[in-house]
Amino acid sequence: MTGETSFWQPSVLLPFITVSLIWGGTWIVIRDQLSVVPPSWSVCYRFILAAAAMFVLARVRGLPLMLDRQGHFWAILIGLFQFSGNFNFVYRAELYVTSGLVAVMFALLIIPNALFGALFLKQRISGLFLIGSLLAMAGVVALFVHEFEAAGQSFDALWLGIGFTVLGILCASIANVMQGTSALQRWPIITMLAWAMLWGVVINAAYALLTVGAPVVEWRWSYWGGIAYLALAGSVVTFPLYFALIRRIGPGRAAYSSTIVPVVAMVFSTLFEGYIWSMLAVVGGLLAMAGLVIAMQARRG
Repeated sequence: MTGETSFWQPSVLLPFITVSLIWGGTWIVIRDQLSVVPPSWSVCYRFILAAAAMFVLARVRGLPLMLDRQGHFWAILIGLFQFSGNFNFVYRAELYVTSGLVAVMFALLIIPNALFGALFLKQRISGLFLIGSLLAMAGVVALFVHEFEAAGQSFDALWLGIGFTVLGILCASIANVMQGTSALQRWPIITMLAWAMLWGVVINAAYALLTVGAPVVEWRWSYWGGIAYLALAGSVVTFPLYFALIRRIGPGRAAYSSTIVPVVAMVFSTLFEGYIWSMLAVVGGLLAMAGLVIAMQARRG
C-alpha cells in the first residue's frame, strides 16, 4: 500500500533528494530563458527534447513504446496539466516576480496534493502529517515574506506573479494525483511520460502559434544550454523518479520535495547570484526542514 511505504527507505529517500536538488537548480535556469523567446515556445522546445529523450530511455530499458486509446487519454490529460499548463504558468509568473518567490510559493503544492489525495485516492491525512505540514508552511511563509521584501515588486506585478503561480500549482497537483490512481498504473511510468510530454509539445505548439505566432529562436549558447538542462536533468531524470514516488508514498508526501526546493534554490542563488541570507530566511528554512522530518514520520498522507 502507498501509505505503508517508509519514506526513510533508500529507494524512496534517494530519489526524493535527487528530485529536490535538481529542481532546486531549475529556477535560476528558467529565469534565464525569459528573454527573446516567448515563454510558450521555450516550454515547447524544452519538451521536444525531453520527449525524444524519454522515448530513447524507454527503448533502452526495453519498455513498450505504444499506448492504447485509454492510455493516450491519460497521456493527453497529463500533457495538458503537467507539461503545458503548469510550465506555461510558471514561466509567465517569473516575468513578474523573482524566481525565488515562485519557488517558495510552489511549496504550497503539498496542500492541494494532500487534499486531492484524500478526496480522490482516499488517502487519510494523519495528525502527524498535518502538524509537520503546518510547521513547514510557517517556514514557507517566513521565506515568502523575506523574498517579497527583497523583490521590491509593484503590487500589480506581485499579484499577477502570484496568480500565475497558483494556477501552475493547481495544474501540477491535478497531474500529480492522476499518477496516484490505479488506472494509470497499467502503463510503465517512462512510457506514459514520453507520450504525455509529446502531447504536451503538441498542445504547447498550438497554444504558442495561436497566441504569439511563429516560432522564435534565440542562438545564445546559455539559452540552449538551459533548454538541455531543463529537458534532460530537470525533466527526463526527475519526472520518472517523482511520479514513481507518488505511486509509492502518495502525492501528499511526494510533494514535500517542493518544500525543500526553495531552500535549495536559495543556496544556488547564494552561490551564483550573491543571495544574502537574512535571519528570517534562515528561520524559514529551518522550520521547513523540521516540518519535513515530522511529516515524513506519518504512515499515511
